[in-house]
This record gives sequence, structure tokens and C-alpha cells, in this order.
Amino acid sequence: MTWRLHPDVSTVDTEYGTVLLNGRDGRYWQLNASATLTFHALVGGSTVQEATEQLMATYDVDEPHARADVERLLTGLQQAKVVEQA
Repeated sequence: MTWRLHPDVSTVDTEYGTVLLNGRDGRYWQLNASATLTFHALVGGSTVQEATEQLMATYDVDEPHARADVERLLTGLQQAKVVEQA
């Protein structure tokens, strides 16, 4: 399954991570560096497993923790209607 950014959401990368702004309701989120890596992987076409592998390759984290982090971020982004299935 792949994901894309909702059309009403804009992003900007900063030196601290990524900021997401929902144009529908004005809500915004700031993602730290590891969440930014995961976010870009997911909206760039990576599966949850591929995003997990990228997180593990970049940070000192084991597979169960990396996968849980990826799934938690994806669930939050879906609930906030920031991403949708591509």
C-alpha cells in the first residue's frame, strides 16, 4: 500500500524536520528528523516495511521499535487526514 499527501496539506522542510500545514483547518504538525525520514519515505512510495528498513539504516533502532514508530506515525497522519491512500 502506498500513500500520498492530502491535496490540502502543504509541507516545508526546516533544519529541525518537516512542518505540515493543513489548509482546511489551519492545523499544523512539526516532525522531528526521524519522523521526517519516515514521512518522506511513505509519501515517496515506500511501503511500511521499506520505511522501517530506511529508519533502521539511518538510526540505531531495532526492527520491532522502528516498525512500531513507522506504524504509529502513519496512523497519526491518517487520523489527521494528512495522508491518504495513493
